[in-house]
Amino acid sequence: MILGILVGSCTLLGLAVGSFLNVVIYRVPRKESIVAPRSACPDCGTPIANRDNVPVVSWLLLKGRCRSCGLRISARYPLVEVATAALFAGVAVRFGAHAALPAYLVMVAGLLALACIDVETRLLPKRVVYLVFAMVAALLVVATIATGHWRSLALAATFSAVWYVLFFAINRIDSRLLGFGDVRLALVLGFGLGWLGVPAVLIGFFGANLIGAAVGIALMLAKRSNRSTPLPFGAFLALGAVVAIFVAPSLHLHLRSI
Repeated sequence: MILGILVGSCTLLGLAVGSFLNVVIYRVPRKESIVAPRSACPDCGTPIANRDNVPVVSWLLLKGRCRSCGLRISARYPLVEVATAALFAGVAVRFGAHAALPAYLVMVAGLLALACIDVETRLLPKRVVYLVFAMVAALLVVATIATGHWRSLALAATFSAVWYVLFFAINRIDSRLLGFGDVRLALVLGFGLGWLGVPAVLIGFFGANLIGAAVGIALMLAKRSNRSTPLPFGAFLALGAVVAIFVAPSLHLHLRSI
């Protein structure tokens, strides 16, 4: 029952966070503030009323259009909200009331936002990457103090540094292979997955490459890209990391405390 309440709470929180992530995804690449002004229709400029800002529900009631001018609203908005809610629910099931839960909620939310931005713009904005890294690292330090898993913290710091150095070297060899945004993202992935243990790191790294290769081959077979077409590798890294969070065995025998 307690786990059910936790999962339900995280699901509702995910819907709210997903709505905020939509603001981040839209505004950060345009170098706009994510705090002010309040959200408005990009066509007519009418501020979005509170009744039209309820995650998922408002989009469905408005049939995906602006109430004022009828401009079509992208389906990405409710999809991001639903995806965030689903990820938060999954993380709640995975970790229970463990002290690391907040860190991985932040991590999956940040990775979802970065993946969407990368797919749309081929960018991984450093203001988002560094903020996610700082929050995940700080929350995992708190979790380490609460649980005494100091080896996990040492692995997190080690793999964060190793991934950064490895990705930095690849970027210096040929920036077409790996953009510097991916180098920065390595800090987040190495720290978050490293805290869970070596299996999570390996699954995240190789999973991202397998996903990227599969998508690249599929696009070439469909004649929608060629070997020189840039792909959003950051999105593949994010997806590989999320898979690793859910499927990798943990270092801790009692990761779930509920």
